[in-house]
Amino acid sequence: MITLDAIEIQKIIPHRYPMLLVDRILELEPMKRAVGVKNITMNELQFLGHFPGEPIMPGVLLIEAMAQVGGVAMLYPEENRGKIAVFGKIDNVRFRRQVVPGDQVITTTEVVKIRGNMGVIHCEGKVDGQVACECDCTFAIMDPKKILINEKNVKICSKMMK
Repeated sequence: MITLDAIEIQKIIPHRYPMLLVDRILELEPMKRAVGVKNITMNELQFLGHFPGEPIMPGVLLIEAMAQVGGVAMLYPEENRGKIAVFGKIDNVRFRRQVVPGDQVITTTEVVKIRGNMGVIHCEGKVDGQVACECDCTFAIMDPKKILINEKNVKICSKMMK
């Protein structure tokens, strides 16, 4: 089983502080599944304002953290190095418990479908064995130099994933 530390993760996905939201990959089967860890600490920038005196991990950052674990699985193969995984859509989002400083989120991602450079991953983040968040992320693997978001590309991506 492949494991990765934070330095190795940064060789695969382009995210850096403060947006690198995965600390370690515990299990990796490239293009199939990954299990990763995000340690939630009080000194993260989002807790300055979300919420003073009652810090809660913002849901959008929790989804991003889970998606980054899936991104490692998709971008690990040599042919995908240097590329990025971008969101197409996020479905079936459920927040089941709050995530707060001191928690450790263990995310399991499973590849559900791949078609060309598009795919869907199911993500589930747990804290202390309880599901905190789950979702299905549709993504595209792209060359970062060729990204052009426009209405035509969105329609093409939507048709491909039906």
